[in-house]
Amino acid sequence: EYNAKFSYTDNRIKTSKYNIFTFLPVNLFEQLQRVANAYFIVLLILQSSDFMYCRIFQVYFNCIFQFRHRSDQNVNNRQSQVLIRGRYFRNEKWMNVRVGDIIKLENNQFVTADILLLCSSEPYGLCYVETSELDGETNLKVRQALTVTSELTDISKLVKFNGEVICEPPNNKLDKFTGTLFWRDCKYPLDNGKMLLRGCTLRNTEWCFGMVIFAGLQTKLMQNCGKTIFKRTSIDKLMNTLVLWVSVFQWACDIYDEFHQKVEITEVGFRYRLYRIKNIYTNY
Repeated sequence: EYNAKFSYTDNRIKTSKYNIFTFLPVNLFEQLQRVANAYFIVLLILQSSDFMYCRIFQVYFNCIFQFRHRSDQNVNNRQSQVLIRGRYFRNEKWMNVRVGDIIKLENNQFVTADILLLCSSEPYGLCYVETSELDGETNLKVRQALTVTSELTDISKLVKFNGEVICEPPNNKLDKFTGTLFWRDCKYPLDNGKMLLRGCTLRNTEWCFGMVIFAGLQTKLMQNCGKTIFKRTSIDKLMNTLVLWVSVFQWACDIYDEFHQKVEITEVGFRYRLYRIKNIYTNY
């Protein structure tokens, strides 16, 4: 209830680049930056039938809803144990997790959000995480809770925790975190060694408790998922130039053929009229 007044973001994520309205125009804009694609699309339109248009629409529709959107939905609907009113843990969807929530993670579970480690089943508040989805490293890394919070090992003790965290704004630095925990009229420094980041997996640790610091699009994992920049190699530029020259050459040939055909038709028609006139005078 206390955190609700700050209007923190929820834990819902969105990695899909398109929706049903933007997929066709945005995707075509990106693809048509390669002149070769534009060239072959024109040929496709000139040679295709109504059946082909239906197939293209079906493929686009499947691409929109069967990949990114379905993946996002699966992630957002994962279950996490959230402490409810200091009484019991209840399974909640990831997208319903909020900043300030106390969550429980069990062995081999994905970390729900960027959380501050409070305590664990291991001595001294230690836990082990795998960060392969963040940095590609499969070796386990050690995280340790503050000594003052490592004793909050059950619900009756968690109820008494009313600490406040002041920290850096959301950013994409996976190896750095700066913050301060204010609790019991004392302040305790926080660093990256006391954080469990979204995308990590809890390993060799039966359970741990943590408080959500960043959720959803503000997590470090999602902060690193920036907009895709369209890049063109030197080969792409060369292909664009070649296709443009081929197109100009074809258009020039078409114009020449059309002009030559009209000249021939005009000349043949003129000769035919002369022939008819000559036959008329011959008959007289």
